[in-house]
Amino acid sequence: MPELPEVETTVRAINKFSQSTLKSTKIHNRNLRWKVVENFELLTKNQPVNKISRRAKYIIFHLDNINIILHLGMSGSFRISKNNDNFFLKHDHAEFIFDEEKIVYNDPRRFGSIHLADKLDEHRLIKNLGPEPLSKDFNPIDLHKITAKSKINIKSLLMNQKNVVGIGNIYASESLYLAQINPNRIASDLSIEDCKKITNSAKKILNAAIKVGGTTLKDFYSADGSPGYFKFELNAYGREGLECKKCKTLITKVVINTRATFFCG
Repeated sequence: MPELPEVETTVRAINKFSQSTLKSTKIHNRNLRWKVVENFELLTKNQPVNKISRRAKYIIFHLDNINIILHLGMSGSFRISKNNDNFFLKHDHAEFIFDEEKIVYNDPRRFGSIHLADKLDEHRLIKNLGPEPLSKDFNPIDLHKITAKSKINIKSLLMNQKNVVGIGNIYASESLYLAQINPNRIASDLSIEDCKKITNSAKKILNAAIKVGGTTLKDFYSADGSPGYFKFELNAYGREGLECKKCKTLITKVVINTRATFFCG
């Protein structure tokens, strides 16, 4: 699944469409994770795109009269094509057409979604989201207030989007590895210093991943067609049985809340 760095990379790749006019949209398949509303094409036709941004793992087109919220789901991706390019791929579900180019949304598993929102902050997918991990709102003091009240493990707490957004399975493992904190550790046992290590490590890992374009897994490609390359720098995730790069202990794999988790003991 595309995580925050992959979504941020995608937003940066399509950001050239900001301050352009969305001439029209074509929905080829409305049956995504949630059905695309019937009047989507009408409400978005000839709308200026004032800004394209990211909130958590959602991509947002800020139009004059309405907002488009897109989620890439498990296997979704964007690509940019010329308007006169008739090349069509299986699982191309939507097109966002501008003056000369278009953004094509492809999603083999159809776990992604496309929504409209009059008031963005009140939309059901947005209103309960936690702080952005790269912002000052994700800090040791506020994180410690959350962990002090929680009896779940720290990895599960970090992956709860109400606590902090955008830290998925890969980057939770990598952040905790860098912070030298066991992912199974009970959150309430963490000190303020532990929380400082976690927030600093998460910011460092996410920024590094964004810088090199995200993590290449089976399904992720940026909108400009390039894969991410962060997988070559992973320290824990996917390295079960390999030596830790710091101490030569073998990396361990466990399952936490049905998700594969990798760490150095």
